Amino acid sequence: MRSRNTWSLLQVARGLLLGSVSLVVAEWPQGVPLDDFITAERDIALQGVLANIGPSGTKVPGAGAGFVIASPSRTSPPYFYTWTRDAALTLKTLVDDFIFGNTALRPYIDDYIHSQAILQTVTNPSGTLLPNGGGLGEPKFNPDGSRYNGNWGRPQRDGPPLRAIAMIAYSNWLIENGELERVNKTIWPVIANDLSYVGQYWNSTGFDLWEEVSGSSFFTTHAQYRSLVEGAELAQALGQPCIACAQAPQVLCFLDSAYWNGEYFTGNINGNFNRGGVDANVMLASIAGFDINASCDSPSLQPCHSRMLSNFKVFVDTFRNPSLYPINSQFPSTSGIALGRYPEDIYYTGNPWYLITTGAAEFLYDAVARWSKQGFITVDDTSLAFFKDLYPDIEAKTYKKCSKTGPFRQILDAVTAYADSFVSVVQQYTPSDGSLAEQFLKTAPGSPTSASDLTWSYAAFVGMTHRREGHFPPSWTQSVTPAPETCSPGSIAGVYAPATAAGAPNVTIGCTSTVLFVVNASTYYGENIYLSGNSSDLGKWDLNNAMPMQSSNYTDARPMWFAQIPLTAGETVTYKYAREQDCGQPWIWETVNRTLEVPACVEGSTEVLLETDDAFVGERGSSGGC
Repeated sequence: MRSRNTWSLLQVARGLLLGSVSLVVAEWPQGVPLDDFITAERDIALQGVLANIGPSGTKVPGAGAGFVIASPSRTSPPYFYTWTRDAALTLKTLVDDFIFGNTALRPYIDDYIHSQAILQTVTNPSGTLLPNGGGLGEPKFNPDGSRYNGNWGRPQRDGPPLRAIAMIAYSNWLIENGELERVNKTIWPVIANDLSYVGQYWNSTGFDLWEEVSGSSFFTTHAQYRSLVEGAELAQALGQPCIACAQAPQVLCFLDSAYWNGEYFTGNINGNFNRGGVDANVMLASIAGFDINASCDSPSLQPCHSRMLSNFKVFVDTFRNPSLYPINSQFPSTSGIALGRYPEDIYYTGNPWYLITTGAAEFLYDAVARWSKQGFITVDDTSLAFFKDLYPDIEAKTYKKCSKTGPFRQILDAVTAYADSFVSVVQQYTPSDGSLAEQFLKTAPGSPTSASDLTWSYAAFVGMTHRREGHFPPSWTQSVTPAPETCSPGSIAGVYAPATAAGAPNVTIGCTSTVLFVVNASTYYGENIYLSGNSSDLGKWDLNNAMPMQSSNYTDARPMWFAQIPLTAGETVTYKYAREQDCGQPWIWETVNRTLEVPACVEGSTEVLLETDDAFVGERGSSGGC
């Protein structure tokens, strides 16, 4: 039961959020008990999420219905967009909250489903829905759902599985409450497109959740696996086929064998990253896939898994280095600390993130919940170092629940206190209005920085409070089986169709052939290369609809920009490249036109049928110095 003091804090919190209370309440949040802080801040965080969702979100005017905006921040940094990944993670939190009893959230969930059905059909720089689903890998869109045409790290392959997971959770609730027909007709077609994308592209590289490196990401692979497992169960319940779901064992085989290095999970592989591999994405993946009914040795890699505990210790200890994060020098070695993305991070100088520090607490609450449910803790050589910090007398053996004061209970209490200490760090650096930005400074005074009112930060706080209070989402691992002994990488070509019953337009497309455009163009930092041409696929010479090219393979020796684009088969295309300069300077067009004949299509093929080898002809750009 909430205390009178807590209720007064809630009233203050609501007033602060609405701007109706003076900020003279100096004792909040740092000066109140942790439980009271969590109760009040949870209310603020949920309202912070809803304020960033269109069409009625108070901080995101102009956002379309159901679109989750990352942040109201329009400049420095510009986050006034909807990211498929962030939106899906946020909606999963709202779906959980709805299932736990907050029925007022249902309109937000229904609006989201409608918005995503439409979004799946929007042609974008990553491609289209038809014929091969390439456009589903587009990471972000404008707040009204139109295409974002700027240069970006694309494709990103975590959005479709995370969106499927959120909608599957809602669909399962609807089925349990007598709405199977609605799920079958309206929601399943949206989910089916995303599952098709996962089955077709899980074995292809893409940009990670931080949108910085192209390769294979633990976070993405984990989400892909879960989506296929849950997708298969939902399909069976609906009497629908899910051919893509047959890839789940091979995704698990890759997850189980490719990332573990003997001490921790390498966050990203299959690329040139210039990083050591310690990355928050592993921990975030584990909490996103938490299942209270999964055993600690489940191949789904739950937070209480020995390898996950070892990974957690390595990750946290990395940020205990005071030369990396000076603010962490104040905390003892057994306490929670401020945590960032990865130690080599330089974005906004590489600061702690609220959602990651909150995520550490959730990770530990999850582990404690599972140990409590099963009644024992097994410590092995892999996890021993994690436990030693918190319970020095521990040994590699199994501790059973025998009494209220024995080692089992003492270990649980120690880990719970450890979890609380991470929340205390968030409390220490939360401003007096309760707002949660993306980051807070790694040096004193730890002020909020980067994007303000980050939706993901708010959603992460809400999710953490549910785990702390013992609220757990429905199980998903009941059909999980061990990974195959031998991995057989592959994929299954997807079947895609607009989800018209959910509101998507009935888009159609003729037969296309994929062309890989490659151009050598030396550029300065902040300059981008675009491709434009006379066909609708290339924007009809309109730079607003030109195709942004990728530079992830760019080197000084080979300044390569590329774009893989499906074009109408058999047509003759005239095209040229253009330089987008920084500081608002005029674009620089090539001085020549180029022509190619698009090859005849091969039905169902996504292979590149033609590759150009061009070199930019025209003036070079120069930075405006802004």
